[in-house]
Amino acid sequence: MHDAASEAVTAAIRSQGAALAQTTAEIGRRIVGQKYVVERLLMALVAEGHVLLEGLPGLAKTSCVKAVAETATLTFNRIQFTPDLLPADVVGTQVFDPRSGEFKVRRGPVFANLVLADEINRAPAKVQSALLEAMQERQVTIGEQTYALARPFLVLATQNPIEQEGTYPLPEAQVDRFLFKVKMGYGTPDEEQEIIARSVSGHDVALSRILDADGILALRGLAGQIHVADKLRRYIVQLVFATRSPATHGLKDLVPLIHVGASPRASINLERAARVNALMQGRAFVTPQDIKDIGLDVLRHRIISTYEAEAEGVTTDDIVRRIFDRIDVP
Repeated sequence: MHDAASEAVTAAIRSQGAALAQTTAEIGRRIVGQKYVVERLLMALVAEGHVLLEGLPGLAKTSCVKAVAETATLTFNRIQFTPDLLPADVVGTQVFDPRSGEFKVRRGPVFANLVLADEINRAPAKVQSALLEAMQERQVTIGEQTYALARPFLVLATQNPIEQEGTYPLPEAQVDRFLFKVKMGYGTPDEEQEIIARSVSGHDVALSRILDADGILALRGLAGQIHVADKLRRYIVQLVFATRSPATHGLKDLVPLIHVGASPRASINLERAARVNALMQGRAFVTPQDIKDIGLDVLRHRIISTYEAEAEGVTTDDIVRRIFDRIDVP
């Protein structure tokens, strides 16, 4: 593995990859706790993938993504999804200018590097479809014209796991397009005390700009040069196939628990995220631990469990953990 990566690539990874650690530390000056979430957001930026963030209100979801945008010198827009939202409210629309007698394009909030889609499951199907084109194609169609979105482009979508009244379940095709589904939880009592102290003081910490769009794209290029051994690629495929046909992988107990397994996009994203995880560790090669580190966030939303699993209280997280425990590591 070590021989496959040149010394020049290794040196570049260690020097440029350090910027990601500096960015995480810088954001930590404003955001108390939530280091794991910040790291996943930065990984998604480098991997060119979107993030579905599940957490209760008040956990600093918006603040986290704003801080990432500020330290990475990126443009940021927030869209509050509601049942009366229209596709034009997201992507933009054509507006008639009476002075010129022509239609002009007014671009919507999706034209930014970082887009926070707050409570994404509150908008109807037409809005989801418009956002889906932006997520998958990195482009938007307004009228008869197609417009490319800025790079890097990341959609951070949030949803409340408890309150489901008045929501629209996300289509599986859309959920599958998220690189990560990250569950955001409460911090420690000490962290909450610090949050109170900072809130009462009213002092807003100014963040230094460490990364920029070009730097992120350069890191993306470096991640593509990280070595992935054939046996690790086979390991990734085994993990994904175990979600589709558990019985053939010695996991007969999972057969009644899995309704639909993970798609080929899961295999692609496991490798892509593992590469970025290695980069953040300063390595020019992927290890099995890299795949394990990101496996839960990549797979949890791509498996549909059965009613039997729900009745037994078995979550998709439990299923993914069992698969990782039982598939042999190369």
